[in-house]
Amino acid sequence: MRIAYFDCVGGASGDMLLGALIDAGASLDVVRSAIERLALPDGDIITERVLTGALSALQVTVKTPRKEMHRHYTDLVVIVTKADLPAAIKAKALAILRRIGEVEAGIHGEPLESIHLHELGGDDTLIDIVGVLLALADLKIDRVCVSPLPLARGWTNAQHGQLPLPAPATLALLKAAPVRYVDSVEAELVTPTGAALLTTLADQYGGFPSMTLRSIGVGAGRREMPFPNVARVLIGEAADDGLLVETLTLLETNIDDLNPQVYEHVLNRLFEAGALDVTLTPVHMKKNRPATTMSVLCQADKAEVALQIMLSETTTLGVRRHTIERVSVPRTIETVDTPYGSIRVKVARWNGIERAVPEYEDCRRAAEQRHVPLIEVMTAAHSIWKQTLAAD
Repeated sequence: MRIAYFDCVGGASGDMLLGALIDAGASLDVVRSAIERLALPDGDIITERVLTGALSALQVTVKTPRKEMHRHYTDLVVIVTKADLPAAIKAKALAILRRIGEVEAGIHGEPLESIHLHELGGDDTLIDIVGVLLALADLKIDRVCVSPLPLARGWTNAQHGQLPLPAPATLALLKAAPVRYVDSVEAELVTPTGAALLTTLADQYGGFPSMTLRSIGVGAGRREMPFPNVARVLIGEAADDGLLVETLTLLETNIDDLNPQVYEHVLNRLFEAGALDVTLTPVHMKKNRPATTMSVLCQADKAEVALQIMLSETTTLGVRRHTIERVSVPRTIETVDTPYGSIRVKVARWNGIERAVPEYEDCRRAAEQRHVPLIEVMTAAHSIWKQTLAAD
């Protein structure tokens, strides 16, 4: 599996991402072909090696003689739909444009079909989006990982006048993505185009993924900053062993003064909020007090809600937060027909291993409806699954 990890040191824009990918080995000719494929006349992509801070980086300039500021979202969709692009790239480009359009429509309170994209309606936006997609395809990237994104305060001039930074569109696009605050500057670090690209393409967020590093690219931003204004991309290969590798968030706290009756309610709320697992472990704290460690495993975009539940529904005053990597066996859900009704079975297959576990809730419901022992339903579901497997 080939991985691209975007390390957004100084921020992210379409130009910075293009520069990083070309610097990492993507063909400049392939990226430039975006202009012809989109049928945008007289455009060009210029690259220049620059120093930002002490780092050498590739700066990309997308030259477009026409600066369309009043295209509708639907105008851009027509251009991409007619473009000479592979189906997969065209679908991703349209998905990115739709996210931009929906965000702008929400901000301005207008229907998606009639929204003007102003600064995002130019040829350069289309070239950035399609250029990045072509570069990822040229590098044969299977999975995209993204670091937390840096945000700073300040002001920017737009078609509607002055807007606070981060720009409203950028903030809306970054919902559910991890961000970090930079207080040393007042500047736009992440543009709407950069945010739309990364949040649409990201398979996971977090720290460096496990991989064998093959190449590194550094793309330069244009502003002088007190830090290197670059976005880096690390290209590597992960073992293609069929295992699933995910970056998750682990929230933990020790509690020694909560009524035990409350735990059931808290666990139910956490699972309803999307927690993957919640465990309670008996421990001894200071002064030899018996206590319970509550551990909550969840996706990064669910962590904030889970944290609020832990702080509001328990007596804890603090929660430890860790970013961890989970390796798991791929699983599928199959359905078998039993004398007690249809039962879903969770099936794990990897490296010659094949395991099946009937879904507990399906079995419990069937047992209650048919007035039979739960274990009888579970045994029947597993047995029928094995018979189906043998028949295949």
